[in-house]
Amino acid sequence: MTMVILSRRNCGLSECTCTYMVAMAIAALMILIFNVTVHHVFGYHFTHSFFSYTGVCMLFKYMNSISLLMAVWFTVMFTFDRYVAICCERLKTKYCTVKTAAAVLMSITALVCLESIPFLFAYEPEKIIDNLQWGCRTKLIFFTSPLGVAFSWLHSIFVPWIPFSLMLLFNCLTIRRILFANKIRRAIRGRNIECQRDEEVESRRKSIILLFTISSSFILLWLTAAVSFLSTRITNISHYRGDFAAPAYIATEAGYMLMYLSSCTNVCIYAATQSKFRHELKEVLTFPWSYLLILVNRKEK
Repeated sequence: MTMVILSRRNCGLSECTCTYMVAMAIAALMILIFNVTVHHVFGYHFTHSFFSYTGVCMLFKYMNSISLLMAVWFTVMFTFDRYVAICCERLKTKYCTVKTAAAVLMSITALVCLESIPFLFAYEPEKIIDNLQWGCRTKLIFFTSPLGVAFSWLHSIFVPWIPFSLMLLFNCLTIRRILFANKIRRAIRGRNIECQRDEEVESRRKSIILLFTISSSFILLWLTAAVSFLSTRITNISHYRGDFAAPAYIATEAGYMLMYLSSCTNVCIYAATQSKFRHELKEVLTFPWSYLLILVNRKEK
């Protein structure tokens, strides 16, 4: 629904911003499909099904990584796009276009797919029944090897520590620029009209709210998983051997839960901060009933 609403370009946002937001919504939908539904629902509750074949399981593990990376880096690029649009007047006209946004998103997707390739070799069958490989579990040889350890640390840096740092940097620079511009604008307009509504300042205020809520929501919901990964790596506790009461296991699973929850929050953020998005959402929700009412009235006539 979010993708449909943003694709209509009636929310008062630029086409470039809508392109990034649609991409973020697609990544969130992929997380809900692959990471939540397929992995945590079908994978655990439908054993010995199509999803339990080793090849299929490994493919979905690969897609899980891609979905998370896309959600992270699409959010980063959205933050950078807003920084360029607000803080870089010369670069804005060339960078903040739909064509550039599409090229950036396609490049990020290609890099993400390449970065996640090692996951295809990090798992092995859990068991073999009638010459069929079932399930997939992590290869201890892979994750304890120098290359496996290097990949794990590299993956943890790309998700989410570098994105955290970049988003905080771009947000701070963007908000500082907006506050400085508002201060200058108020000084130019004069004190005698401070009580009047300034549409430019109001637009900038909404930009700050949207940018800050999306970025801060992402950082807060991903923080548990990031800290959990670092702590388990530093203390060398990464395999629990079925001990589901271990604090490290509980922290890791809680981190995953919050990560997946972050894919559901953007719609709430759009609805809470954008009045035009709320109006479009209301139209989409009421359209089937309005159309049905029109058909009923025609038949009665």
